[in-house]
Amino acid sequence: MDGLNVQSGRIDIIASQRYNVCIMSDLQKRTTIYFDPTIHRALRIKSAELDRSISELVNEAVRLSLAEDAEDLAAFEERGHEPDLLFEDVVKDLRQRGKI
Repeated sequence: MDGLNVQSGRIDIIASQRYNVCIMSDLQKRTTIYFDPTIHRALRIKSAELDRSISELVNEAVRLSLAEDAEDLAAFEERGHEPDLLFEDVVKDLRQRGKI
């Protein structure tokens, strides 16, 4: 089974070597990602061990990365009112206090 497009509801069914089928709805977008062979092998093994698709693993990893970015942006905004410090001044202060 190479692929099947059902017009009512437009569901694509794609055959997978490891799983019988993977169902994707219109709410999901498809893309091609090229992995380093060792990373791809690790993903395939983890996918099999967790009984989850590589797509699920990649989506979860991207979500976590974007959540970290959102936290970083919130921290920058929260600390935006603080004065800027010159690196040289920080090093001098550390030296004066005997920290370095």
